[in-house]
Amino acid sequence: MKKVCVVTGAGGVLCSAFAAEMARKGYSVALLDLNLEAAEKFAAEIRANGGDAKAYRANVLEKDTLETVHAEILADMGKCDVLINGAGGNNPRATADHEYYEVGDETRDDIKTFFNLDKAGFDFVFSLNLMGTLIPTQIFAKDMIGREGCSVINISSMNAYTPLTKIPAYSAAKAGVSNFTQWLAVHFATAGIRVNAIAPGFFVTKQNKDLLFNADGTPTARTGKILAATPMKRFGKPEELFGALTFLTDPEKASFITGVIIPVDGGFSAYSGV
Repeated sequence: MKKVCVVTGAGGVLCSAFAAEMARKGYSVALLDLNLEAAEKFAAEIRANGGDAKAYRANVLEKDTLETVHAEILADMGKCDVLINGAGGNNPRATADHEYYEVGDETRDDIKTFFNLDKAGFDFVFSLNLMGTLIPTQIFAKDMIGREGCSVINISSMNAYTPLTKIPAYSAAKAGVSNFTQWLAVHFATAGIRVNAIAPGFFVTKQNKDLLFNADGTPTARTGKILAATPMKRFGKPEELFGALTFLTDPEKASFITGVIIPVDGGFSAYSGV
Protein backbone atom coordinates (compact mmCIF):
# COMPACT_ATOMS: atom_id res chain seq x y z
CA MET A 1 0.00 0.00 0.00
CA LYS A 2 1.31 3.44 -0.93
CA LYS A 3 2.33 5.94 1.69
CA VAL A 4 0.17 9.05 1.89
CA CYS A 5 1.31 12.67 1.77
CA VAL A 6 -1.03 15.52 2.63
CA VAL A 7 -0.08 18.98 1.31
CA THR A 8 -1.88 22.14 2.40
CA GLY A 9 -1.73 25.21 0.20
CA ALA A 10 -1.30 22.85 -2.74
CA GLY A 11 -2.90 25.25 -5.21
CA GLY A 12 0.16 27.52 -5.05
CA VAL A 13 3.41 27.49 -6.99
CA LEU A 14 5.71 25.93 -4.39
CA CYS A 15 3.30 23.54 -2.71
CA SER A 16 1.95 22.19 -5.97
CA ALA A 17 5.58 21.44 -6.87
CA PHE A 18 6.00 19.68 -3.50
CA ALA A 19 2.91 17.59 -4.22
CA ALA A 20 4.17 16.59 -7.66
CA GLU A 21 7.57 15.62 -6.26
CA MET A 22 6.06 13.49 -3.50
CA ALA A 23 3.91 11.76 -6.11
CA ARG A 24 7.05 11.04 -8.13
CA LYS A 25 8.50 9.50 -4.98
CA GLY A 26 5.59 7.05 -4.94
CA TYR A 27 3.25 8.69 -2.45
CA SER A 28 -0.49 9.03 -2.85
CA VAL A 29 -0.92 12.77 -2.53
CA ALA A 30 -3.85 14.73 -1.14
CA LEU A 31 -3.76 18.33 -2.39
CA LEU A 32 -5.59 20.64 0.00
CA ASP A 33 -6.41 24.24 -0.86
CA LEU A 34 -9.15 26.79 -0.33
CA ASN A 35 -9.18 27.15 -4.12
CA LEU A 36 -10.37 23.70 -5.18
CA GLU A 37 -10.06 24.52 -8.88
CA ALA A 38 -6.36 25.32 -8.52
CA ALA A 39 -5.70 22.19 -6.46
CA GLU A 40 -7.60 20.01 -8.93
CA LYS A 41 -5.59 21.43 -11.83
CA PHE A 42 -2.35 20.27 -10.22
CA ALA A 43 -3.85 16.96 -9.09
CA ALA A 44 -4.90 16.29 -12.69
CA GLU A 45 -1.36 17.00 -13.89
CA ILE A 46 0.01 14.51 -11.37
CA ARG A 47 -2.48 11.86 -12.48
CA ALA A 48 -1.63 12.56 -16.14
CA ASN A 49 2.01 11.80 -15.28
CA GLY A 50 1.09 8.47 -13.71
CA GLY A 51 0.83 9.60 -10.09
CA ASP A 52 -1.91 9.10 -7.54
CA ALA A 53 -3.44 12.40 -6.44
CA LYS A 54 -6.75 13.93 -5.41
CA ALA A 55 -7.73 17.50 -4.63
CA TYR A 56 -9.79 18.58 -1.63
CA ARG A 57 -11.23 21.96 -0.75
CA ALA A 58 -9.94 22.85 2.69
CA ASN A 59 -9.63 25.88 4.94
CA VAL A 60 -6.71 25.37 7.31
CA LEU A 61 -8.30 27.79 9.79
CA GLU A 62 -11.50 25.75 10.14
CA LYS A 63 -10.95 22.65 12.23
CA ASP A 64 -14.39 21.17 11.58
CA THR A 65 -14.03 21.29 7.80
CA LEU A 66 -10.51 19.90 8.04
CA GLU A 67 -11.85 17.00 10.11
CA THR A 68 -14.30 16.26 7.30
CA VAL A 69 -11.52 16.36 4.71
CA HIS A 70 -9.43 14.10 6.94
CA ALA A 71 -12.21 11.52 6.97
CA GLU A 72 -12.43 11.70 3.17
CA ILE A 73 -8.68 11.18 2.79
CA LEU A 74 -8.78 8.20 5.17
CA ALA A 75 -11.47 6.64 3.00
CA ASP A 76 -9.77 7.49 -0.30
CA MET A 77 -6.09 6.87 0.49
CA GLY A 78 -5.53 5.81 4.08
CA LYS A 79 -3.61 7.33 6.97
CA CYS A 80 -1.27 10.28 6.49
CA ASP A 81 2.46 9.46 6.59
CA VAL A 82 3.82 12.89 5.67
CA LEU A 83 2.14 16.23 6.28
CA ILE A 84 3.46 19.31 4.48
CA ASN A 85 2.06 22.46 6.08
CA GLY A 86 2.39 24.77 3.11
CA ALA A 87 -0.66 26.99 3.48
CA GLY A 88 0.35 30.54 4.37
CA GLY A 89 1.34 33.84 2.87
CA ASN A 90 0.99 37.58 3.25
CA ASN A 91 -1.89 39.97 2.61
CA PRO A 92 -1.87 43.60 1.38
CA ARG A 93 -3.87 44.65 4.46
CA ALA A 94 -0.87 43.76 6.62
CA THR A 95 1.74 45.43 4.41
CA ALA A 96 3.12 48.91 5.09
CA ASP A 97 3.92 51.27 2.21
CA HIS A 98 7.12 52.66 3.75
CA GLU A 99 10.22 50.66 4.59
CA TYR A 100 11.25 53.16 7.25
CA TYR A 101 9.36 55.60 9.40
CA GLU A 102 8.86 58.95 7.69
CA VAL A 103 7.92 62.14 9.45
CA GLY A 104 4.17 62.42 9.64
CA ASP A 105 3.43 58.72 9.24
CA GLU A 106 1.57 58.73 12.53
CA THR A 107 -1.10 61.10 11.21
CA ARG A 108 -1.47 59.94 7.61
CA ASP A 109 -4.47 58.00 6.40
CA ASP A 110 -3.88 58.16 2.63
CA ILE A 111 -1.31 55.36 2.74
CA LYS A 112 -0.66 52.30 4.91
CA THR A 113 1.82 53.12 7.65
CA PHE A 114 2.84 51.16 10.73
CA PHE A 115 0.40 53.25 12.75
CA ASN A 116 -2.72 52.46 10.73
CA LEU A 117 -2.03 48.85 9.77
CA ASP A 118 -5.31 46.97 9.78
CA LYS A 119 -5.56 44.78 12.88
CA ALA A 120 -7.88 42.35 11.11
CA GLY A 121 -5.36 42.04 8.28
CA PHE A 122 -2.52 41.48 10.72
CA ASP A 123 -4.57 38.87 12.60
CA PHE A 124 -5.43 37.10 9.34
CA VAL A 125 -1.81 36.81 8.18
CA PHE A 126 -0.62 35.67 11.59
CA SER A 127 -3.40 33.09 11.87
CA LEU A 128 -3.03 31.81 8.32
CA ASN A 129 0.65 31.02 8.84
CA LEU A 130 0.74 29.92 12.48
CA MET A 131 -2.74 28.56 13.17
CA GLY A 132 -2.70 27.20 9.62
CA THR A 133 0.22 25.05 10.77
CA LEU A 134 -1.21 24.16 14.18
CA ILE A 135 -4.67 22.96 13.13
CA PRO A 136 -3.69 20.58 10.28
CA THR A 137 -0.97 19.11 12.53
CA GLN A 138 -3.51 18.51 15.31
CA ILE A 139 -5.65 16.55 12.87
CA PHE A 140 -3.19 14.62 10.71
CA ALA A 141 -0.56 13.84 13.35
CA LYS A 142 -3.14 11.50 14.91
CA ASP A 143 -2.63 9.23 11.89
CA MET A 144 1.10 9.02 12.60
CA ILE A 145 1.06 7.89 16.22
CA GLY A 146 2.40 4.36 16.61
CA ARG A 147 3.53 4.13 12.98
CA GLU A 148 7.09 4.25 11.64
CA GLY A 149 8.56 6.69 9.14
CA CYS A 150 6.09 9.53 9.64
CA SER A 151 7.01 13.21 9.63
CA VAL A 152 5.72 16.76 9.41
CA ILE A 153 7.32 19.41 7.21
CA ASN A 154 6.50 23.03 7.97
CA ILE A 155 7.27 25.91 5.63
CA SER A 156 9.13 28.74 7.29
CA SER A 157 10.87 31.63 5.51
CA MET A 158 13.89 33.90 5.40
CA ASN A 159 11.68 36.32 7.35
CA ALA A 160 12.05 34.01 10.33
CA TYR A 161 15.80 34.75 10.45
CA THR A 162 15.74 38.45 9.65
CA PRO A 163 12.42 40.29 9.27
CA LEU A 164 11.87 41.99 5.93
CA THR A 165 10.66 45.57 5.71
CA LYS A 166 6.99 46.32 4.99
CA ILE A 167 5.61 42.90 6.03
CA PRO A 168 5.66 42.73 9.84
CA ALA A 169 2.81 40.25 10.27
CA TYR A 170 4.28 37.74 7.84
CA SER A 171 7.75 38.07 9.35
CA ALA A 172 6.47 37.58 12.90
CA ALA A 173 4.29 34.65 11.86
CA LYS A 174 7.11 32.80 10.10
CA ALA A 175 9.37 33.29 13.11
CA GLY A 176 6.56 31.67 15.04
CA VAL A 177 6.43 28.77 12.58
CA SER A 178 10.15 28.08 13.09
CA ASN A 179 9.79 28.18 16.87
CA PHE A 180 6.65 26.04 16.73
CA THR A 181 8.49 23.51 14.55
CA GLN A 182 11.04 23.04 17.31
CA TRP A 183 8.30 22.79 19.93
CA LEU A 184 6.48 20.12 17.92
CA ALA A 185 9.71 18.21 17.35
CA VAL A 186 10.26 17.92 21.10
CA HIS A 187 6.62 17.17 21.86
CA PHE A 188 6.39 14.30 19.36
CA ALA A 189 9.92 12.92 19.73
CA THR A 190 8.83 10.02 21.93
CA ALA A 191 5.95 9.28 19.55
CA GLY A 192 8.38 8.73 16.67
CA ILE A 193 7.06 11.66 14.62
CA ARG A 194 9.81 13.87 13.23
CA VAL A 195 9.00 17.56 12.67
CA ASN A 196 11.24 19.80 10.56
CA ALA A 197 10.92 22.87 8.39
CA ILE A 198 12.19 24.30 5.13
CA ALA A 199 12.89 28.04 4.97
CA PRO A 200 12.80 29.12 1.33
CA GLY A 201 14.70 32.20 0.27
CA PHE A 202 13.27 34.19 -2.61
CA PHE A 203 11.14 32.39 -5.15
CA VAL A 204 8.68 34.03 -7.53
CA THR A 205 5.11 33.08 -6.63
CA LYS A 206 1.63 34.44 -7.29
CA GLN A 207 1.63 36.14 -3.91
CA ASN A 208 4.87 38.10 -4.29
CA LYS A 209 4.98 38.64 -8.04
CA ASP A 210 3.61 42.19 -7.83
CA LEU A 211 6.22 43.10 -5.21
CA LEU A 212 9.03 41.75 -7.36
CA PHE A 213 8.04 42.86 -10.88
CA ASN A 214 6.33 45.87 -12.37
CA ALA A 215 3.31 45.51 -14.67
CA ASP A 216 5.63 45.68 -17.71
CA GLY A 217 7.74 42.80 -16.37
CA THR A 218 10.72 44.86 -15.29
CA PRO A 219 12.14 44.17 -11.81
CA THR A 220 11.10 46.45 -8.96
CA ALA A 221 13.55 48.23 -6.69
CA ARG A 222 12.76 45.56 -4.07
CA THR A 223 13.96 42.87 -6.47
CA GLY A 224 17.22 44.77 -6.87
CA LYS A 225 17.71 44.76 -3.11
CA ILE A 226 16.89 41.06 -2.82
CA LEU A 227 19.29 39.98 -5.53
CA ALA A 228 22.01 42.26 -4.16
CA ALA A 229 21.66 40.45 -0.81
CA THR A 230 21.57 36.98 -2.38
CA PRO A 231 25.14 35.79 -3.10
CA MET A 232 23.95 33.58 -5.96
CA LYS A 233 22.33 36.69 -7.54
CA ARG A 234 19.09 35.05 -8.67
CA PHE A 235 15.73 33.79 -7.50
CA GLY A 236 15.29 30.14 -6.64
CA LYS A 237 13.43 27.60 -8.74
CA PRO A 238 10.74 25.41 -7.09
CA GLU A 239 12.62 22.22 -7.93
CA GLU A 240 15.60 23.51 -5.94
CA LEU A 241 13.58 22.86 -2.78
CA PHE A 242 13.20 19.16 -3.57
CA GLY A 243 16.56 18.13 -2.14
CA ALA A 244 15.67 19.40 1.32
CA LEU A 245 12.15 17.97 1.03
CA THR A 246 13.35 14.52 -0.05
CA PHE A 247 16.02 14.41 2.63
CA LEU A 248 13.84 15.52 5.52
CA THR A 249 11.02 13.13 4.63
CA ASP A 250 13.33 10.13 4.17
CA PRO A 251 12.68 7.90 7.21
CA GLU A 252 16.12 6.30 6.97
CA LYS A 253 18.51 9.08 5.92
CA ALA A 254 16.91 11.61 8.28
CA SER A 255 15.86 9.21 11.02
CA PHE A 256 17.73 11.13 13.75
CA ILE A 257 16.89 14.60 12.45
CA THR A 258 14.06 16.54 14.03
CA GLY A 259 13.53 20.16 15.00
CA VAL A 260 15.71 21.67 12.28
CA ILE A 261 14.92 24.50 9.87
CA ILE A 262 16.87 24.26 6.62
CA PRO A 263 17.39 27.48 4.60
CA VAL A 264 17.25 27.07 0.83
CA ASP A 265 18.15 30.61 -0.09
CA GLY A 266 21.13 31.02 -2.40
CA GLY A 267 23.20 32.22 0.56
CA PHE A 268 20.85 35.04 1.64
CA SER A 269 20.89 34.08 5.34
CA ALA A 270 24.69 33.84 5.35
CA TYR A 271 25.39 37.23 3.78
CA SER A 272 26.05 40.25 6.00
CA GLY A 273 25.92 42.76 3.19
CA VAL A 274 29.68 43.30 3.21
